[in-house]
Parts: sequence; structure tokens; C-alpha cells
Amino acid sequence: MPLQESQPLPLLISSQENQSIHALSDALRAVALDALDTIGGVLLRNFKVPTPLDFKRFAASFGLPLGTYEFGSTPRSKVFSGVYSSTEYPAHQSIPLHNEQSYTRQWPSRIWFHCMTPSHTGGETPIADSRQVYQAIDPAIREEFIAKGLLYVRNYSSALDVPWQQVFNTADRSKVEQYCLTQGIEWSWSEDGELSTRQLCQAAVRHPRTQEWVWFNQAHLFHISAMEQGLRQTLLEAVGEAQLPRNVYFGDGTAIPDATLDAIRAVYAKTSVAFPWQAGDVLMLDNLLVAHGRNPFSGDRKVIVAMA
Repeated sequence: MPLQESQPLPLLISSQENQSIHALSDALRAVALDALDTIGGVLLRNFKVPTPLDFKRFAASFGLPLGTYEFGSTPRSKVFSGVYSSTEYPAHQSIPLHNEQSYTRQWPSRIWFHCMTPSHTGGETPIADSRQVYQAIDPAIREEFIAKGLLYVRNYSSALDVPWQQVFNTADRSKVEQYCLTQGIEWSWSEDGELSTRQLCQAAVRHPRTQEWVWFNQAHLFHISAMEQGLRQTLLEAVGEAQLPRNVYFGDGTAIPDATLDAIRAVYAKTSVAFPWQAGDVLMLDNLLVAHGRNPFSGDRKVIVAMA
């Protein structure tokens, strides 16, 4: 059954007896897998998930190898291999809706969230159907994005953003360069050892199983217009546009107008669905079909993540 009557996303599978997450029946597993391909998301509620290791075992039980967080764009902490904290941004900040690592050419196909401790207020993980986002975006905007592609520019600095050593999980420059080479990422090193990268990526893709078009990029996060106006002006005056921690352009290097990104953000806001976390919840998403974010919160909040 859907969690909300007016909204099919996510499908709710609830335990009536507070059974172990590992006791999920083959029939319900089949329902969950079918829902991932159709609805795009499943919420498992009232199951026992005693430890992060149990969460990892459950995510891994669907047959895909759990991935590492390579070439990340936000700070996370590793719980243990295959399991990470959710993005560690301050509680008062929103994290806009996005598909995980859609600013790259290689991304997880599935993502799991496990709520260990719900926040006192707020802290929801809003989700949105990426097919609806694609359809709701102005066709002229959609066609220009798809035709031109996107160029993501990043300047890594421990002073302004996530340092390259954390992003690439290594302090070895040669390993960074090898990763960039295999992923089609242009890179350069400054005299003081800081890294800059540029990568051409997609704006939308077809889902490999359903063949449906989905909006799949993070232009609205990387673009300078995502910054608060005061911070934007301060950074531009301090380092200049070329040295901003992150920015995005059309694939031909031309600027994307602020108003275009604002229109895309409005579509995400219109299509988003949110629900309060309960302790023990596990949310499974097809990462192409469904985008996710985070609302501001107060109090303790602990949500961990696995990707495959």
C-alpha cells in the first residue's frame, strides 16, 4: 500500500509483528523489487534493524555489491565498508532534491536509508519521481540541457569545500589521476598542491530497465545560484568565478542563467513528497527513478546510507 493515499511514492511494507528485517518473506521481497522498477521507492516500517551491520546485511541481500563513496561532493563519515553517514551538513540547512552522484558518469543504481534516530522536528528525506521532474520541466529548457550536456567544474580546498583527499579517499596524487583518467575527468594541480577538475556529463538518461526518461543531473546544486546571495558575492570577490569550489555550465562552456535553475528548483518543489521518519525505517530507492534530499531539523538525527 502507498504511504499516503494521494501519492503512490513510496510503497509502504509494514511488519505487523515487529519482525526482523532479515525475515522479510520472498513474496514481499518480490513486491519490493517490482515496486523499485515501477514506483521507484519502498519504505519498510516496524521491522527490527538492531545495528548498522544488520542494515548493511539487508541492503547487500538484494544481490548487488555495495559501493564506496568515490568522487563525492558532500562530507560523509564511513560507518564501515559499504555504509556511510548521510550528508553531514549543518542541521539548519536544506539539502536540495537530487539523484545520488548524478553529477558524474558513474552512479549507484540503488540507495538505502536507515533511520536510527529521528530528529525532534523536521529532518525528513523528501523524495521526488525523476520521471515527473523530467516531464514537468519546460521542454525548451529540457531540450537545451540534453543537447548541450553539462560541464561540472570543481576546485577542491579544505578551506572552502571538501578537500580532494577526502573526495578521492586517498592522498596519493597518482591514484587521483588514474581515477580521473578512467572516468573522463580533466584535472590540474596548482603550485600549492590543490586540485581542479572538469567533467562533461549528462542532463537526462533513459532508465536501463524501464527505458523511461529521467531528469538526472545536479546543475541546480552545483550552480552558483544555489548559494545564498551574500555568500555568493563574498566568494566571487575573494576567489573569482574560475576558483569557486563548484560551479556548472552548459557543455559548451556557456553560462546557465539563474532563472533557468530557479525554474528547475520550482519543479522539484512541486513534485516532492515528504514523510516523518520513524526509528527503524528503511527506505529503498531506485536512484535513477527517485531523487532525494533533506529538510532542516532540530535535535539528534542519525540516518545512515548504503549504495549499490
